[in-house]
Amino acid sequence: MKKRAGIDWLGGLIILLTAATAGIHISLLFPDVVFILNGLGFLSLAAAYFLPIPLFVQRRKWVAWAYMGYTLVTILLWVAIGERSTLGYLTKAIEIALLISVWLDYRRR
Repeated sequence: MKKRAGIDWLGGLIILLTAATAGIHISLLFPDVVFILNGLGFLSLAAAYFLPIPLFVQRRKWVAWAYMGYTLVTILLWVAIGERSTLGYLTKAIEIALLISVWLDYRRR
């Protein structure tokens, strides 16, 4: 059976979670460049993962690992140096859900 092109529910969830964490980071402590770059990094990885750009489509496995690694590093850096606040915990919950979602999507492809 041939797979349909497009984004299914899990892909939509990944995009939603990425947009949420990117939006939080970009708006957090604006104009702190570290947070802006972190948010832009999430958006860039989502684009590389989903857009039909031949370079990234051919290397989807590596893009998925970069996406998961970037998310994990963001979580670990918050654990090491982040501010413990309600928004911080909410953002980490979003990122943990993102990490799991990308992992599940990677495993089924």
